[in-house]
Amino acid sequence: MTKIVVASDSFKGSLSSAETAQAISAGINDAYPGCSVRSLILGDGGEGTAESIAAILGGRWTTIEVNDPVGRRIKARYAICEEDMTAIIDLAEASGLTLIEDNARNPLHTSTYGTGEMIMDAVRRGCRHVIIGLGGSATNDGGTGMLEALGFRFLDADGKTIERCCGNNLCDIVSIDTSDVPDELLASSFTAACDVGTVFCGEEGATRVFAPQKGAGENEIELLEKGMVSLCEVIRRQTGKDLSGTEGSGAAGGAGGALYAFLGARLTSGADLVLDCAGFEEAIKDADLIITGEGKIDSQTFRGKLPAAILKRAVAANIPVAAIGGIVDLDVKDISSSGFLDILPIQPVPAGPEELARAMRPAVAKANIRRTIRELLSRISTTKKT
Repeated sequence: MTKIVVASDSFKGSLSSAETAQAISAGINDAYPGCSVRSLILGDGGEGTAESIAAILGGRWTTIEVNDPVGRRIKARYAICEEDMTAIIDLAEASGLTLIEDNARNPLHTSTYGTGEMIMDAVRRGCRHVIIGLGGSATNDGGTGMLEALGFRFLDADGKTIERCCGNNLCDIVSIDTSDVPDELLASSFTAACDVGTVFCGEEGATRVFAPQKGAGENEIELLEKGMVSLCEVIRRQTGKDLSGTEGSGAAGGAGGALYAFLGARLTSGADLVLDCAGFEEAIKDADLIITGEGKIDSQTFRGKLPAAILKRAVAANIPVAAIGGIVDLDVKDISSSGFLDILPIQPVPAGPEELARAMRPAVAKANIRRTIRELLSRISTTKKT
C-alpha cells in the first residue's frame, strides 16, 4: 500500500480523535514503514466535534465555569473563530455522560443548563453564529435546561415558573414564556450538528433509543417518554413545529428539537458537516485504504455516525474502508454485509467491567489500537493474496 487515510472519531472517555489517529498511524507504520499516512481529526456531532472544526477553521479556545448535568460547577471550554465570530461548542463539555459517575446516571434528573450557559457566554462575547455538536449527552430534558439558561421560562398550569427543568418535570410544562429571551440571542443563527437522526419522541425517539444507555430503567423510560410527548405537544401548539417527525430533533435527549423549534437552528448531520469542513474528498484522492473507528460499533453506527458517513463517501470514490472499535457489537453476518472491508474490536477478548475500565486507560487503548491495526492490515493483505 502506498497511501492510507486515517479518519477516526474519538474513543469516548478514552482517546480524542487526534490521539486515536496517532495510534492508528503507529500501527500502519509498523506494517507498512514506507506508506504515506494522511490523518484527519474528525467528529460526528459527539465529543471532539468542536476540536475538529476549530482545528480546521482556526478557533481560539476559551474556558468558563458552568453547571454540569447534575448542577455541579465545572470548567468547560469552547472555541471562537474571530474572523466571523462563530462559536463552536460541544454539548458534551457541559452536559456529557462522561461527566457523571456510572452509579449516579439518571436522565430523569440531568439537565442541559450548562450548555445554555456556554451559548449565552458566546453570544455575550459577540458571536452571532453558533455551531453545536450534540452527541454524548447525559440528558433527556428536551433541551429545556439549555433554554432555561437562555432566558426561556417554562410555566405550569398555575402560571408558575418551573425551576431547574429536567426530564422529571416535563409533564408539568403547559406553556413557554419567551419575553425575557435576549434580542441578541434571537438575532443569532445556529447549526446543530447531530450524531444521530433520531426524532423527539415515539418508538424511534430520543428516550426509547438512548435513555437506557444514560442510566434509565423501564420505569424511568416510561416517565421520560410521557414527558417528551407532552412537551412535544406544547411546542407544537406554541411554535407550529411538530418534532415527532423531525429528524435530528431527538439528538442529545431532545436538545436538537429545542434549538430547531425556538432558535431556528439548522439540524444537520454532524459527520457530514465535519467531513465537508475537512475537505474529505480531496484528502482521500489516490488512497488505497481508509481506516475509521469509534468507541463502540453497533447498529447505531449506521444511523448517522462518522464511520457510516465515511463509508458512504468512500464507496462513491471506490476506496475500501476498514474499521476498528473499542467494542464491536455486531455478529459476523452483520459485519460481512456492512460494506466495510473488515471491522475489528481493539479488545482481544470480551471484557468484564474491570477489564474494560483498564482497557479505557489511554496508554492501554493506544497499545491495543496499534496492535489491532497491525492485525487488520495483515488480514487484508492475506485476503488479497488469497
